[in-house]
Amino acid sequence: MSNGPWHLILNGKNANDETVRDAVGALRERGRRIAVRVTWEQGDAHRYTLEAIAAGASAVVAAGGDGTLHHVCNALAGTGLDAGALPAVAVLPLGTANDFARAAGIPEEPEEALDLVDRVPARPVDLVRVIPQRGRERWCVNVVTAGFATRITTDTPPELKKLLGGAAYFLTGMTRMGSVRAAHGRLRGPDFEWAGDFLVLAVGNGRQAGGGQALTPEARLDDGVFDLMLLPPPPEGEFAAALGALLRHGRAALLDAAVRRRLTWLEIEAEEGLSLNLDGEPLQASRLRIEAARGRLRMHLPAATPLLPDGEGSGRGAG
Repeated sequence: MSNGPWHLILNGKNANDETVRDAVGALRERGRRIAVRVTWEQGDAHRYTLEAIAAGASAVVAAGGDGTLHHVCNALAGTGLDAGALPAVAVLPLGTANDFARAAGIPEEPEEALDLVDRVPARPVDLVRVIPQRGRERWCVNVVTAGFATRITTDTPPELKKLLGGAAYFLTGMTRMGSVRAAHGRLRGPDFEWAGDFLVLAVGNGRQAGGGQALTPEARLDDGVFDLMLLPPPPEGEFAAALGALLRHGRAALLDAAVRRRLTWLEIEAEEGLSLNLDGEPLQASRLRIEAARGRLRMHLPAATPLLPDGEGSGRGAG
């Protein structure tokens, strides 16, 4: 597929972005074949990705935010085809937070981001497979969250995100601090069991979510495991002190108390149900299984991306 055309799937919100138009035009002048598809409604990104496979595309460029990348990767992984039989994935970050792209070091300028696809060969990357007890399986390329972090993402108005970018998530979080309610769940994985209340649960294939919050800062894309972070609530009567520490010292003051593991699979039960967020896309479930899928896709990333340190493939193991 290396000689095939690129299919650029452009989020409809960015259809009139002249910098994208200029970048595509510059590549076409150099002989690169690029088909542009603009999303209009739910399901378009999935359908366009399948069309790219049928057309023999060598790369599918997710041009939008984390949600656009999520839908492209779900369409590719959902085919059941091996990574080598599928187009590689590339990212043109045009969203509000662009959490995956920023953690990966992908350039924000469209021409630089597209030039990366030409210069750097695609490499195998892991995905996280999410299997709810009811409903279809989903795939996550960046971070799965549940708890207070998910509520912040859901409650942040699109208008505020457009005005403030990633800072909108922080502002929403501060306005919701007085109504924080912990979730409750039971978790089980390899040599790991945990039950109790938590404010934030994060399963990281990537490193950050919610507009730059580094929830799983050591995660990488090629080790065959995901990073789990569980943040329990402060002891009863100490919430005000914890909030003060957050304001003085930042999120590190809370995340120091987090439970962290590296796992190949995880089962979650929550009798009251959980509102989860997969790359910014919602999922409701009370029981689910999460699995690390090693080398599920190929992706064009910067040669020195922090998410593939030193190009090593198996420097860490599950714990």
